[in-house]
Amino acid sequence: MLVRMAAAIFATLLAVPHRVLPQGGLVVAPGVKADPNLTPEKRGDIFMVRKMYREAIDAFKQAPQDSAVILNKIGIAYHQLTDLASAKKYYQRSVKRNPRYPEAVNNLGTVYYAEKSYRRAISQYKKALRVAPKSASIHSNLGTAYFARKKYSDAAKSYQTALELDPEIFEHRSTHGVMLQERSVEERAKFHYYLAKTYAKAGVNDRALQYLRRALEEGFKERKKILEDPEFAALRETPEFKELMARETKVL
Repeated sequence: MLVRMAAAIFATLLAVPHRVLPQGGLVVAPGVKADPNLTPEKRGDIFMVRKMYREAIDAFKQAPQDSAVILNKIGIAYHQLTDLASAKKYYQRSVKRNPRYPEAVNNLGTVYYAEKSYRRAISQYKKALRVAPKSASIHSNLGTAYFARKKYSDAAKSYQTALELDPEIFEHRSTHGVMLQERSVEERAKFHYYLAKTYAKAGVNDRALQYLRRALEEGFKERKKILEDPEFAALRETPEFKELMARETKVL
């Protein structure tokens, strides 16, 4: 995660119009004196919050380049600019600096996923999990890579583990911090159907219904599976489920 303390200290600064000084890249506002004691890393973190990724890169590059954390943050900034080649280079440098830094190992996997090298992505996520087996984000990413390879059973297991570790894992939307979470899925309707199964199995009926509704709206046609899959057994007894299935869903 970003340095929350820095974000809190500079919340007022970030809320007003700003300009960038060429000397060192400090974000300053009219009438606010730049803090010369602010580290390059914290300046970069602030730029990332503002989605000023090029300025973030410049700031991070002023920090010591022997830090796996800094190299990973530069990679993320390039990733946000969709410069996958540069992102990969910095993730690799970060992993080389510290092979047991799971954030960079995971993020390298997200590049492979974006390149549709799903086997390599799966291998990379498994490496990250050997270092950080309790990371919900990495389990979620592994599930998404399995899903891309149509290994739906393996995907479901990974999603279930991710949900057990973090009940909010599939609701996170932030793309900042030091670990990226993959969200691009080509078969969106089927993806949401499997998320619905994951939530139903965990007994989270409201979200199971939410994702079932999304799956149907996105064109999921196998209604028989919804009526037969054991994960939905308890959900099928609820009025909300019966109403959803009785409704003629308009495909978006």
